Amino acid sequence: MFNVDLLIAGKNVPASNGATFERRNPLSEEVVSRAAAATPADAIAAVEAAAAAFKEWSQQGPGARRQLLLKAAQVLESKAPQFVDAVCQETGATGLWAGFNVHLAAGILLEAASLTTQITGEVIPSDVPGSLSMGVRQPAGVVLGMAPWNAPVILAVRAIATPLACGNTVVLKASELCPRTHQLIIESLQEAGFPPGVVNFVTNAPADAPAVVEAMIAHPAVRRVNFTGSTRVGRIIAASCAKHLKPAVLELGGKAPLVVLDDADLDVAVDAAAFGSFMNSGQICMSTERIIVDEKIADEFVARLVAKASGLPLGDPRGKDPVVLGSVVDRSTVVRCNALIDDAVAKGAKLLCGGKADSTLMPATLLDHVTPAMNIYRDESFGPVKPIVRVNGIEEAIACANDNEFGLSAAVIGRDVARALQVAGRIESGICHVNASTVHDEAQMPFGGVKSSGFGRFGGRAGVNEFTELRWVTVQTTPRHYPF
Repeated sequence: MFNVDLLIAGKNVPASNGATFERRNPLSEEVVSRAAAATPADAIAAVEAAAAAFKEWSQQGPGARRQLLLKAAQVLESKAPQFVDAVCQETGATGLWAGFNVHLAAGILLEAASLTTQITGEVIPSDVPGSLSMGVRQPAGVVLGMAPWNAPVILAVRAIATPLACGNTVVLKASELCPRTHQLIIESLQEAGFPPGVVNFVTNAPADAPAVVEAMIAHPAVRRVNFTGSTRVGRIIAASCAKHLKPAVLELGGKAPLVVLDDADLDVAVDAAAFGSFMNSGQICMSTERIIVDEKIADEFVARLVAKASGLPLGDPRGKDPVVLGSVVDRSTVVRCNALIDDAVAKGAKLLCGGKADSTLMPATLLDHVTPAMNIYRDESFGPVKPIVRVNGIEEAIACANDNEFGLSAAVIGRDVARALQVAGRIESGICHVNASTVHDEAQMPFGGVKSSGFGRFGGRAGVNEFTELRWVTVQTTPRHYPF
């Protein structure tokens, strides 16, 4: 069992009242980690430690920040076996997924290191004679990052890496479902040599989350907030940020469409659909949640996809044999997905493979002939249960792709790339891939959604814009005439 403390001003400490909470393995229900259950006062102490460290950290040159981020990437990758163990134990995910998380998270730190010298401004022509006018980007202050459990290493590192590169100090609030996994990230940064208070870490019991988060958002030193998670919670975070006039970056739920056009290469389409649907058992914000296929090729496409999905190995990720689908995160996922299957089948959908589960080991499941009358047409399954919708032509495909409140990721498969790109341009999403899966991320890319999938962008220069203040600064180089 792992014991997880808070990190405040460089010191590992328990909750001030001694309270803890437990995280259990979703399959065995054994206690995996016992973490400090921070109080609002503990959370405020973490923010104040970050605020105290900000003055000196924000004045560090880019080279110093770059070296620490480079070292953190190296240390984090060296902990890959520990991350794999923690992720498999806490969330039930596979070693394949955990290892990919570590690899991409290290890349995010490397990208952040490169950004330290790209925090630039511009000289803006002024109508005032002799006025040198500049748009200057400066660190914002304390950044509060809140990360989820589903891509735990990637998304927690993303929450704090670019803010640190920009000269901000940070507080990372861990997910209640993977406190040990998130603690390993903090340990990596500590071992890399980040000064005390620059990085702080808060864990809280699920019931305490509203009070802990509100206390941090309300604190005057917190100048930016970022959250990745459900749209339901994102709305609460957004409301709190609005109340306190705090800018936020929110990456929320998704219902990503994969549009298979009538000229699609079916090998490409099947591979993209299977990977996008079933990687991490469909528990990714970008997971393919609607497979929209032209009826001209639907029969052959569906037959091939069923054959591939039916052969994906399912099992305990802690075992010796490699699996593609491990455990889902908890029983609530099983209940939700089983209900979606029941509803769809009762309303005329055809169950092609997989089916209802009685444990958190859920098989790859496909439902064909899904219609708007079925809950799975609109509701996010966030599990390995995927609907297939047959359409007649491009206009129906685009209408179906946009018939949803979410707009994070999307994909279009077609041999005529110009036509596929035109279709992609009409889909309402922050991200769209042509002839590739809906699941794809790179550290330097502007990542985020539209509609109920949130607002703001992580990644690359877009992230710099989110986590800095843009100031207008002038220098009057010649005498200025005033009217009085």
